[in-house]
Amino acid sequence: MSAEGLGVGRITEKSLAKEPLTQEEVLFLFSLRDERQIAELMLGARKIRAHFFGEEIFLTGFVYFSTFCRNYCSFCHYSASYGTPRYRKTTQEVLDICGRLRDSGVHLIDLTMGEDPLYLADGAGKLLELIGQITQEIDVPLMISPGLVEVSVLKRMAEMGVAWYACYQETFNRAKFQTLRVGQEFEKRMSAKRKARELHLLVEEGVLLEVGEETRDLISAVAAIQSLGAEQVRAMTYVRPGHRHIGSSRRHHFSEEMVVAIFRHIFPEKLIPASLDVAGLDGLSSRLEAGANVVSSIIPSGVGLKGVCQTSLDIADGRRAVENVRHVLSRLNLAPARPAVYQSWLRAARERRAENQMLTVGIG
Repeated sequence: MSAEGLGVGRITEKSLAKEPLTQEEVLFLFSLRDERQIAELMLGARKIRAHFFGEEIFLTGFVYFSTFCRNYCSFCHYSASYGTPRYRKTTQEVLDICGRLRDSGVHLIDLTMGEDPLYLADGAGKLLELIGQITQEIDVPLMISPGLVEVSVLKRMAEMGVAWYACYQETFNRAKFQTLRVGQEFEKRMSAKRKARELHLLVEEGVLLEVGEETRDLISAVAAIQSLGAEQVRAMTYVRPGHRHIGSSRRHHFSEEMVVAIFRHIFPEKLIPASLDVAGLDGLSSRLEAGANVVSSIIPSGVGLKGVCQTSLDIADGRRAVENVRHVLSRLNLAPARPAVYQSWLRAARERRAENQMLTVGIG
């Protein structure tokens, strides 16, 4: 396509028709600077979301049940490098929190921890025991975000009915990866996600913004996410936890909202979260206006949980609770999805996964 043939409106129409964007079109989206074109991009992202998901938004509850971690990530408040106060929630506390989230109407519960040696010892027996109790008592789909785990653990998670596995790279620039996830192996994390997909677990992947990335890093991330086949795609802005951590920087002009809108065009049928963990409730509208269709990091009040990048923002006063999210959605003429809609989306995603795997091995 010639440069004259490129345009935001034309690309939006292709996304609505589920036509894959060309490399040239992706590069064009990542070159946008004109305010009118960016406004058109945002409008197009909302059109795409409405076309594939209507006006219903999925809600994800967040349970950061252990802040102990064996890793030395330079961007994390709970890096093993620092003497940050930590906690482990008891099994009953986790069950109570999950019950409150279920009763509030979330569609998914994200069980998150640092790579806690206590939970990962002996084949992650304590983690699997916790997952088993939750799946028995709480009838809500689960995303497990435990960091890097062995294939045998992924297999048990799949057998127990876990829906999602999340294990983020943060960047697909391998040199940058080493500055962020100090001492970790890039390929090991990627391999775990590929194995999770083979085991029929859905996978979330994405990028961390403002950690010194360049435009070409974002473009590389798109290619990597496409290759992985992640069903949920996120972009989150790095928030510096303290002076000991890496500074915030970027070598491009994109806001988180603009990356979300670009992702909506490239991944029209994927789930794209608007996280409350970056800018809290006040930052939710702009992310939804960029085409996000999931509100993540919902935390009930009074349960003693922390956030990941914003450890306390909007938590103690309950602003991250579902009732406050509902008010924001209502102002945007959106609403929480009916539970059956999310369950239907999960079934369809799994069916597409199975079909793709059959085609990959030459069946069908």
